[in-house]
Amino acid sequence: MSKKPRKLGKKTKDFTAQIFKILSKETNKSFNYKQIAAILELDDTKSRNEIIRDLKILKSQDKIHEVEVGKYQMVSKAEYYEGTIDMTSRKTGYFICDELEEDVFIPFINLNHALDNDKVKAYIYNRRSSRRPEAEVLEILERAKTEFVGVIDIQKNFAFVTTANAKMYTDIFIPKNKIGDAEHGDVVLVKMEDWPAKADSPFGSVIKVLGKPGEHNTEIHGILAEYGLPYDFPIEVEAFANKIDTSVTEEEIAKRRDMRKALTFTIDPKDAKDFDDALSFEKLDNGNYEIGIHIADVSHYLQEGTILDDEAYKRATSVYLVDRVVPMLPEVLSNDACSLNPHEDKFTFSAVFEVSPKAEVVNQWFGRTVIYSDQRFSYEEAQHIIETKKDIIPAEISLTGNDYKTPQNIVEATLKLDELAKILRQKRMANGAISFDKVEVKFNLNEKAEPVGVFFKVSKDANHLIEEFMLLANRKVAEFIGKQKKTFVYRIHDEPNEDKLINLQTVISKFGYKINFKSKQDISKSLNTLLNDVVGKKEQNLVDTLTIRSMSKAVYSTENIGHYGLAFDYYSHFTSPIRRYPDVMVHRLLQYYLDGGKSVSAELYEEKSAHSSDMENLAAKAERDSIKYMQVKYMQDHKDQEFLGVISGVTEWGIYVEIIENKCEGMVRIREIKDDYYVFDEKQYALVGEVSKKIIQLGDEVYVKVKNADLVKKQLDFHFIRRKE
Repeated sequence: MSKKPRKLGKKTKDFTAQIFKILSKETNKSFNYKQIAAILELDDTKSRNEIIRDLKILKSQDKIHEVEVGKYQMVSKAEYYEGTIDMTSRKTGYFICDELEEDVFIPFINLNHALDNDKVKAYIYNRRSSRRPEAEVLEILERAKTEFVGVIDIQKNFAFVTTANAKMYTDIFIPKNKIGDAEHGDVVLVKMEDWPAKADSPFGSVIKVLGKPGEHNTEIHGILAEYGLPYDFPIEVEAFANKIDTSVTEEEIAKRRDMRKALTFTIDPKDAKDFDDALSFEKLDNGNYEIGIHIADVSHYLQEGTILDDEAYKRATSVYLVDRVVPMLPEVLSNDACSLNPHEDKFTFSAVFEVSPKAEVVNQWFGRTVIYSDQRFSYEEAQHIIETKKDIIPAEISLTGNDYKTPQNIVEATLKLDELAKILRQKRMANGAISFDKVEVKFNLNEKAEPVGVFFKVSKDANHLIEEFMLLANRKVAEFIGKQKKTFVYRIHDEPNEDKLINLQTVISKFGYKINFKSKQDISKSLNTLLNDVVGKKEQNLVDTLTIRSMSKAVYSTENIGHYGLAFDYYSHFTSPIRRYPDVMVHRLLQYYLDGGKSVSAELYEEKSAHSSDMENLAAKAERDSIKYMQVKYMQDHKDQEFLGVISGVTEWGIYVEIIENKCEGMVRIREIKDDYYVFDEKQYALVGEVSKKIIQLGDEVYVKVKNADLVKKQLDFHFIRRKE
C-alpha cells in the first residue's frame, strides 16, 4: 500500500519550545505575541493566533507569568537544567541530569524534536493534575547522532526511511534528489540534515545503500552503521600500515631486556587470530618464581601523530561480532607484527614479577623486552594439562634446544601458574571481589556464516589462570604510577547504586535468594553467594544478567576511585593494546614516566578516556545486537519446535521468555495467553488472571513456540503453549 506524503504543517505545540528559548535568554525582559512572532519571522495570522494560544497555555501551567496585559516573562524561579534524553519505546522519554535526584518524565508533546541521548536544555515543572514533575525540552544543544539505518520507502516524488530502533519515534523524510542509488525496500544509511519547526519528520539524505533486508552482510553492516562503527579501513590507512618496518632488528633488540631464553607460551581461544599476551616462567634458586606477563608492544609501531594512530584512536576498540572481528588495527599489525606467534622473536612491553610460593609479589620490573614464544596453547589444551597433569605436546617436538624448554617443563610451569592463580583469585574474593562468570552464548556457524548450533562458553581453570596474571599486571602497573601521583589512565568501577540493588533483591526474592545490606563487604559476599548458588539452575542467566545490570559501569578515567568489582584500589588496562586504545595510552605513559617524564595534562587524557569509554559502549551494543540477530536467525529454522523456557521479564503488554537450551529470548504478548484475562501486577512482577487468579511470574517455566522471527527488528515473538506442571 502506497504511503501518503506527510503533511508538513505545524502542530499546536511547535512554538512552545521556541517561546521558552526566547524568554529564557532574557529572563528580566517581557515579550508580547507580536515581538515573539517577529523574532520567529512569522507574519501570518494563523501562526500569531497559535503563539497567543501557547502563551495562554503556558501561563495556565505557571511556566510563565503575565507581567502586564499581553506581556509575558519567565517565572523567576523557573527550573532550567542541561542533561540528556533517554527515550522509551512508547514515544515518551526521561530527562537525565546529574543535578537532579531522579529522572524526569517527558511526555511526547514536550520532546520538541529531541531524540534518544540528545543533550538538551530543559524546563522542569509540576503538573497541577499530577504530583510528579515533568520536563519540557527548550533547546537541543547537541545531537547524539545524525546518521541512522533503516528501510527506505520510495514514493513518486519523495521517500521515507523507517528505522527498526524502537526508541526512534519518527521516520526520516528524503527529498527525491537525495535518494541516490537506493531502491524501494533497501536498507540504507541516512544522514539527518534538518528538522524544520513546522515539519513532522526530520529531513535527510541517503549516504550509503547497505543491501536488501534480511541478507546476512546487510544486517551485520547495518548493525555497525547504526552505531557509527566502520567495517573496513580507509585505503590510505592500510597503505600507511603496510609500509611500516616490522622487522625485529638487532639495533632495537639492544635497547630492550632480552627474555628470549625464558620459557614462554601463550594461552588463547582456539580460534584466536592474534595473540597479544604471553607468560614466561622460571623457578629461581631462592624458591621463588620469576613470572613475566608480556604484552605486544603496539606503541613501538603505532606512532603518535600518524594517520594510523588517528584511526586507532577514532575506533578506540576492536568490535567482536558473532561472525567477525572489526579490528582496531590493520591486519599487518594485529595478526602479524604485534601478534605473539609461536617460534618468532617479538617486541613486547612486560611486567616481570618475582613471586613467592604464597603468590606474594616480592619484586617487580616494567619495561620493553624481546621474547620468543615457545608454544601456543588453546584454553582447551591448557585445561587438559591442568586436569590430567599430562603433556599434550608430542615428546619428539624440540622447542628450542634449550634444556630448560622441554614439554615436561611446560607442564610443570602450567601447573605451578595454575596453583598461584588460584591463590591470587582466592585473595581477591576474600577482599570483596565479585565473581562474574556469566555464561556466554556462542554459535556454530557454517561456511555462509549461518548459525547451525548454539553452545555456551564457560570459564574454567585455564581461563582463570590467564585472567589472574593479566589482572596482576594491570593492578601493579596502575599502582606503580598511581602512587607517584602522576596523570594516568585508570579503569574505574564505582560502587553499585543502592536503589538498583534493592530492585535486584525484589526480583531474586522470587527465587528464594537475598542480599545482605549490612556493609560493603557483606553486599559483595552475598552477591558472590548468589552468583554461586544459581549456577546450573534455570534462573542462572536471568540472575547473572540482572546482577550485572545492578552494577555501575566500568569506565576509563584519570581520576582514580578504584575498581569495586575487582576490589582493587588501583587498576588500569595494560594487557590488550592490539584491541584497546587505552592500553596503548597506558604503555606510552608508563614508558614516558620510566624515562623520567613529568606528569602530563590530566584534562587531555580525561577527554581521551571519555572517548574510549563511549566507543567501548557502542561496540558492546553492536556486539549484543549481532548476538540477538544470530539468535533470531537461528530460531527461524525452528518454528515448528516446542521449547521449554523461563520467564525472564514481565510487563503490562506481555512476558519475556528465555529458552533454556539456547538462551534465545522472545516475547509472548498478553493476548496470546488464552486461558484467562490477565492483568499486570507491578508489585509482584507478575500477570494475574482476573477469573482464575492464576499468577504468571518471573522464573516460571513455560512451553513456547516461535510465532515470528523478525531479522530486521532482531525480535522474536512466541506463541504461549502451556505452563510446565
